[in-house]
Amino acid sequence: MEIIAESMSDGNFNRALLPSTPIASGIKMGKQQMKAKAVTVLKELMKEKFPTLSDEELQDIVSTFNTRL
Repeated sequence: MEIIAESMSDGNFNRALLPSTPIASGIKMGKQQMKAKAVTVLKELMKEKFPTLSDEELQDIVSTFNTRL
C-alpha cells in the first residue's frame, strides 16, 4: 500500500490526509476521557468542599482548570 502525501505550498505535507493509526487515536481518546473525568471530579469536589460556591464561580474555576490541563 502506497501512501501519497499531498504537498502544500510551503513544502510541508498535510497530515490530515494521512491515515490515522489505531494506537494514536486510542491514546488521544484516552486522554480526552481522562480530562472529562478530571473535570467531573473537580466539580464534585468543589461542590462538596465549598457548598456556598455559585454556579458562575464554579464555571470560572472549571474553565481555568481546562486551560491548565
